[in-house]
Amino acid sequence: MPRTSRIREERAKGLIPDARTELIEVLLVEDNPGDTRLTVEAIRDCEMPLSLNVVGDGLEAMAFLRREGKYSTVERPGLILLDLNLPGMGGREVLAEIKGDPELRRIPVVVLSTSHSEDDIAAAYGLHANCYIQKPADTTQLSGIVKGIEDFWLTKVRLPC
Repeated sequence: MPRTSRIREERAKGLIPDARTELIEVLLVEDNPGDTRLTVEAIRDCEMPLSLNVVGDGLEAMAFLRREGKYSTVERPGLILLDLNLPGMGGREVLAEIKGDPELRRIPVVVLSTSHSEDDIAAAYGLHANCYIQKPADTTQLSGIVKGIEDFWLTKVRLPC
């Protein structure tokens, strides 16, 4: 039985409590349309009530997080999925801005990158990323990673309000 069907069935029977009833805001910062599509498709099957917002570069991510311009009425996300390799303002810069801002630093940031470089991994953690996940080339594996992020960050972890 697929994982999502089993979870739905167990929740319906009362075997798994449905602890999350509030809407979880997630911000995906990703410039690759293929990775964005795969991530959105994987999140679409999520069991949790969530709202996914997608921005394609670092400057737009910071405008979103700071609620500037067209983002003045958005809800601040409870979780950020951040690609490191972004045009313009790169992911490292975005991470530094987020973790350096007292209003934003408590938002968990999951770095998703194709980079296997130990320097990139060390830099991300040095900038206080909450975790670093290497994006696989295989689309099936990416879907599994996104589901793992959902399972951990949106089910098991208690996110800040």
